[in-house]
Amino acid sequence: MRVHSFPPVIGSMPKVMLLGSMPGRLSLEMHQYYAHPRNLFWPIMGSLCIAEPDFPYSERLAALQETGIALWDVLQACDRAGSLDGNIITESEVANDLPGLLDGYPSIQVLGFNGGKAWMAFRRLVQPVLNPIIRERLKLIPLPSTSPANAGTSFEEKLQKWQVILQYLKED
Repeated sequence: MRVHSFPPVIGSMPKVMLLGSMPGRLSLEMHQYYAHPRNLFWPIMGSLCIAEPDFPYSERLAALQETGIALWDVLQACDRAGSLDGNIITESEVANDLPGLLDGYPSIQVLGFNGGKAWMAFRRLVQPVLNPIIRERLKLIPLPSTSPANAGTSFEEKLQKWQVILQYLKED
């Protein structure tokens, strides 16, 4: 089944862009990033930047933007059965225009990758075509997936690893 990602969530001066691979089935149905109730993205964001999981979705997005966090996906489209990244057909992957977005937002200094698939797809599809000046300014940080499919890593372990982004949000 062909699936398509959402537009980016981005404020005026983002510092960190968090990139997933492709929204899962429930997220696509609800038109919300990380909508699955067992996905730990929003609990982690609640701990890091007051984007509390029980806030309305629009308030969570606003809290991210006010903190300097942008959201998007590496992939614009792909063929995938179900929600698992492992079901994405690699040959069907089409990347979002990250080079264009990063060119338009020089305040973005860090890309955080929510899981291995986002990291691998970026390295394969986007990194080779990035302008060398943009590539030079970016810090790339692979992070553990917040997906319920990554149940082998505890919330506490994930939160600890995700805390690395805080240092980049505090910089002026």
